[in-house]
Amino acid sequence: MRKAYLAAAGVIAMLASAPALAQTSEITIGITTTTTGPGAALGIPERNALEFVPKEIGGVPLKVIVLDDGGDPTTATTNARRFVTESKADIIMGSALTPPTIAVSNVANEAGIPHFGLAPFPVTPERTKWSVVMPQPVPIMGKVLYEHMKAHNIKTVGYIGYSDSYGDLWFNDLKNQAVPMGITIADEERFARPDTSVTGQVLKLVAANPDAILVGASGTAAALPQTELRERGYQGLIYQTHGAASMDFIRIAGKAAEGVIMASGPVMSPETQDDSALTKKPGMELNKAYEGKYGPNSRSQFAGHSFDAFEILKRVIPVALKTAKPGTPEFREAIRQALLTEKDLAASQGVYNFTEKDRSGLDDRARIILTVKDGKYVPAK
Repeated sequence: MRKAYLAAAGVIAMLASAPALAQTSEITIGITTTTTGPGAALGIPERNALEFVPKEIGGVPLKVIVLDDGGDPTTATTNARRFVTESKADIIMGSALTPPTIAVSNVANEAGIPHFGLAPFPVTPERTKWSVVMPQPVPIMGKVLYEHMKAHNIKTVGYIGYSDSYGDLWFNDLKNQAVPMGITIADEERFARPDTSVTGQVLKLVAANPDAILVGASGTAAALPQTELRERGYQGLIYQTHGAASMDFIRIAGKAAEGVIMASGPVMSPETQDDSALTKKPGMELNKAYEGKYGPNSRSQFAGHSFDAFEILKRVIPVALKTAKPGTPEFREAIRQALLTEKDLAASQGVYNFTEKDRSGLDDRARIILTVKDGKYVPAK
């Protein structure tokens, strides 16, 4: 009888100690981004910005694991599953492109781990609980472009964008917002991210002769249609999405970049913001550090996405630590809840107020509109 009692007591002791064994003395953050392949121009700044984020929050060290997915959804899925099963991650971030970000979100929501998407992606009901989106939603950025079109008497617009989910996001938004404003879509063309020529698509757009053209692309590939349109003699306004907002775009497009109208996050020009803007201080901080290491005019909107995820964590992790320890499901749930309860989370790209339904939490403070003049970004009129 005594032996049975001792055995039962041992089992109870083991069960009682299990949660403690699961706890860790550090917070593990798994990040999959795109540092090779066609999307590297987006993923490399996201990785570089990690040099300027905190090493500990709330007195707890951060263990940050970064993997490359090459822009491939299958690889991104594998990386995310490694974070879940091998690293026991408390938080997952990624990726730099829309298709792999969708893949990461699916894994994070299956596992019940907070996920910070670093590319725009559709947050469907099955991805709502655990995923938030760091980049500005397409409707917020699209609206400022369509309003500019209306103000400049644009009646017809042509579209050329990626033949993937990112291109779909922008074309659907163009239909949903611009068409009701009285703008007619004259032509729609698509191209793949790795393509090195869009001559056929550009010739069709030029033949359609729209008043303006919207390019639904990101990174350095966005410069391809920009350049070919000018080389083929197109004289109308060319609009670029916030996915193209980087100095690399100007470097690659060269003179063809002059006069482009581009939606952007405020991190590309914090110097022009009012001192009262909550985005000014973090934007100046990031750009000072980034350009201090990588050179003048190296700032990037994509660096802002990963940097801002940690700006948010600086607010929510201390709240979560009050109720749970890292390495536990309770801690992950506490982070999820803190994302909902903490308000006006100021970062370089916007002021975030997440809700159960609004997983980007951004408003008009997250956007500016720029043009290129003499090889530099300046506010557009």
